[in-house]
Amino acid sequence: MGKTSSYRESLLEALTDPEEAAAYLNAGLEDSLPSFLKALKNVTQAHQMTKVAKESGVQRETLYRSLSEQGNPTLQTLTSVLGAMGLRMRVEAAESVVVSDEGAAVPHGERQVMLADEATVARPY
Repeated sequence: MGKTSSYRESLLEALTDPEEAAAYLNAGLEDSLPSFLKALKNVTQAHQMTKVAKESGVQRETLYRSLSEQGNPTLQTLTSVLGAMGLRMRVEAAESVVVSDEGAAVPHGERQVMLADEATVARPY
């Protein structure tokens, strides 16, 4: 019978792949800040904490503290740590629905236009 590995070992091995790590971090970010920090800690451990600390210019103790449950890493720490692992942060527009003055839902990316007869119509930008 072949050797089996623990879930944690398999997870850490998978998280060395940048695409897997990015998907894992994004899932954590969509869930909650504590989930994101836990995910970031796992990805950092997959890349070896000491090595990431050295390559990011963040002291190892600071890195551990930033990624703890009570952690609150700065944007500089996040970008440095992600960069050391071949990752980066992005900002994108949230998919949202805007409610018009009349209470009607208008998809994001459309704007309200007043016509001559005072009716409000959603028009694409």
